[in-house]
Amino acid sequence: MRTFYVTTPIYYPNSEPHAGNAYTTIAADVLARYHRLKGNEVCFLTGVDEHAANVYNAAKAEGLSPQAYCDKIAPTFVKLWERLNISHDIFFRTTSDLHKRGAQKFLNVLYDNGDVYKGKYEGYYCLSCEDFFSEKELTDEKICPVHKLPLQWLEEENYFFRLSKYQDRLLAHLHEHPDFVYPTARRNELLNFLESGLQDVSISRASLSWGIPFPFDPEHIIYIWIEALSNYMTALGYETESEQYQTFWPADVHIMGKDIARFHALLWPAMLMAANLPLPKQIVAHGWLTKDGEALSKTRGIFIDMDGDITTYGVDAFRYYLLREFSFGNDGDYRPARLHARYNADLANDLGNLLNRVLGLVNKNFAAIPVPTTPGEFDDEVKEMAQTTVDKLDAHINVFAFDTALETIWEFVRRINRYVQQTQVWTLAKPETKPRMGTILYNSLEALRFISVLISPFIPETAEKIQKQIGLADFDTVSEWGRLPAGLTVSRGEPIFPRVDIKKQKQSEPEKVARPKQKAGKKTTDLVSFADFQKLDLRVARILAAEPIEGADRLLKLQVDLGTEKRQVVAGIAEHYNSEALVGKQVIIVANLEPATIRNVESHGMVLAGSGDAVVLATLETEMPLGTQVK
Repeated sequence: MRTFYVTTPIYYPNSEPHAGNAYTTIAADVLARYHRLKGNEVCFLTGVDEHAANVYNAAKAEGLSPQAYCDKIAPTFVKLWERLNISHDIFFRTTSDLHKRGAQKFLNVLYDNGDVYKGKYEGYYCLSCEDFFSEKELTDEKICPVHKLPLQWLEEENYFFRLSKYQDRLLAHLHEHPDFVYPTARRNELLNFLESGLQDVSISRASLSWGIPFPFDPEHIIYIWIEALSNYMTALGYETESEQYQTFWPADVHIMGKDIARFHALLWPAMLMAANLPLPKQIVAHGWLTKDGEALSKTRGIFIDMDGDITTYGVDAFRYYLLREFSFGNDGDYRPARLHARYNADLANDLGNLLNRVLGLVNKNFAAIPVPTTPGEFDDEVKEMAQTTVDKLDAHINVFAFDTALETIWEFVRRINRYVQQTQVWTLAKPETKPRMGTILYNSLEALRFISVLISPFIPETAEKIQKQIGLADFDTVSEWGRLPAGLTVSRGEPIFPRVDIKKQKQSEPEKVARPKQKAGKKTTDLVSFADFQKLDLRVARILAAEPIEGADRLLKLQVDLGTEKRQVVAGIAEHYNSEALVGKQVIIVANLEPATIRNVESHGMVLAGSGDAVVLATLETEMPLGTQVK
């Protein structure tokens, strides 16, 4: 059996966790669940990094000892991970004796190998980063580039690690293993940094008492980053070289935000080289989750209302939005209006309505899941797409393209919706066509079982609800066509994604801007607020195909490409545009419009056009990347 070891960074418990911590941990959870689904033996590590100066200061501000403060805050992480349905195997605290002994052993190895020496350090230091900044990284204002806070000047006698000694080996490793750091942009940044030269780094503090003492000099404590990075091994039992350590080290994937990639991709591998230990296989540094363009930060007080959105939409919708909306390597701006749109379009309409519709037809026409006896048109296409979806999903997850992986699954979801529509299964209840109806409904239910397996790493509660409603007592983890037993009794329950009234959402609205008073007599009833306008998500799309809708002279069915997904849109432009002439045009669509069914055709958006004596599509002066937001 193959093993898979995935880690999040261990988070500072100087305050309760925020959505940025949740984003990293959910992504790691997807990988852990996916590899369990494939039958691999998985270890998923997360935890808290307690020996930090900012933790010490937070404790002091509350009048608590650092240990008492950590004992108070650490459970808030556990509680959030439970709420987010995180399937970690180890929640690790660096105040544990297991970690202290392991970190001291690791430092002793570095010292015995001649890579630790004593010297004097002076420089500008960020308390929140727990890091010194070199002269080439400093601005004239001496401000931390991450936390936007003034840097402190520190001088003290410290122990140093000979990082410069490993510059050439690190360069060679990054060149020989191009996938060692993901994404490529992070790798290139690190290569540029490496090529500009590495300096030895301070690895002790004599001015702090909160931490793990040096085993050979108790007057010094181990610098937080040296100690923290070793947790990936100490949590497994590095100190005693336990069976768990021997089974899972080296890690397959370390996941973290891009701001701490340098520690993980340069300092950590160099220390492992110095200790003659295997290096982790991959360092994955995702983009920042932002709010209004600003990185989330406990230090700067920039938060997302996770509790409110999870209460309104459910934990799976929150997980789905974070994974589907943003490309994992890039920054992503959290927008409640987009969460609402994804919830209604993808979850409630595409998936939820499909489940309700199919279960309703089965309940109405059959006592149990029918036997598929009568194959027909579209059946083979659906079965082939099921297998293709599995293959594509594996390829996407292997490169951490969670958004594309989910879009691939949803292409299959939308295909099953079309299958139900194309076969007009609801019209086949007559005795002579009922066997065909049974086959179509069996295929639709099997597709839903298939989909439930594929979505289980991303939205596990929903996966289990689907399988329960189609009659499976135990969760089926095999995505192999034809495993759904005929004869099961389905149980159509409450909608898995009930409609949410946006007016009742408990979201933080943008601050209202004071507006000048209107002159007497001037009508203002047609004005909309800026907040309302912000709710519209206008995107650049390309028309891939256009065809008339039978019985509707004014309507065309358009297939459009938004870059990260393809959609079907109904547009009332048939009297003004030839179908063939539309193909290839770039247009602007309202991407977060609630889906509608028009003349039995589903529409997922609206094309913008000017309407007068003629209808003219709103197009662009020059080509733009698909999916570009129009503001």
